[in-house]
Amino acid sequence: MITVEHITKTYGETTAVDDLSFTVEPGVVTGFLGPNGSGKSTTMRMIVGLDRPDAGQVLIDNTAYVDHVAPLHTVGALLEARAIHPGRSAYQHLHALAATTGIPRRRIDEVLDLVGLSSVARKRAGAFSLGMGQRLGIAAALLGDPDVVILDEPVNGLDPEGIRWIRNLLKSLADDGRTVFISSHLISEVALVADHLVVIGRGRLIADTSVADMQRAASGLTVQVRSPRARDLARTLADEGVTIETGADPDQLDVTGLLASVIGDRAFAAGLPVHALIPTEVSLEEAFMRMTHDSVEYGPADLPASPQTEKVLSR
Repeated sequence: MITVEHITKTYGETTAVDDLSFTVEPGVVTGFLGPNGSGKSTTMRMIVGLDRPDAGQVLIDNTAYVDHVAPLHTVGALLEARAIHPGRSAYQHLHALAATTGIPRRRIDEVLDLVGLSSVARKRAGAFSLGMGQRLGIAAALLGDPDVVILDEPVNGLDPEGIRWIRNLLKSLADDGRTVFISSHLISEVALVADHLVVIGRGRLIADTSVADMQRAASGLTVQVRSPRARDLARTLADEGVTIETGADPDQLDVTGLLASVIGDRAFAAGLPVHALIPTEVSLEEAFMRMTHDSVEYGPADLPASPQTEKVLSR
């Protein structure tokens, strides 16, 4: 289990993480989401002791990472797949890690086989492709057979077969009762493997919820309504913060800002017939975009336009 308790981290005048608290439970895959600059990497670095929080604490199985006698046996982490000496072979890289914490050599062969690198174990890691380097980083994270696995962008560089492999691996680790914590910008991939989500923006917690609940909450924001008295119903529903759109069908309204239950209650109170109330289903990606809209720090509007872009925009 990972317990994050009110951690704050500031670099100069920039607060990267601001009073952040959440818990990562064993037995499920927890996805860690947030826009660029939201503090995900800083948080993960504090979990494994690479950065020290200015306030608060992070505990792994009730102990700080730096206080574990043999951390690799408890926590396996992949934060930077290319943190490998390019002149070493895959086997030599893992052997150097194993030798520091008394991990037997047979375990090196086991993880190389697990990640599909047995055939290139003696080749220099510096010549590996991005996907092969990613597999080696995952092998290093699993070397100590840890109960807690932390992976930053685990599908980065993997081909379709590799992506399916990592999905199955993450699920099997969680099924074994391990704590699995992954960060990714590929929301669609997180949707396929994660059971729970922690979403942050500008260093603060936005959501700590299940995938289903996050999608359900976002879906409830827009409701398709059908009524033979749609115009009268629109006037009844008009309120601050409510957007009502009409289309070619005069009996249909798209209402944003009211739950379906509230729309139904107001229509009933006004004596207006309603033939359908259909909450819009959204993907996890769309739910994430809606939830973090106000927390995006780096967006297209912040980028200086090139001369070519300015020409296009001026047309």
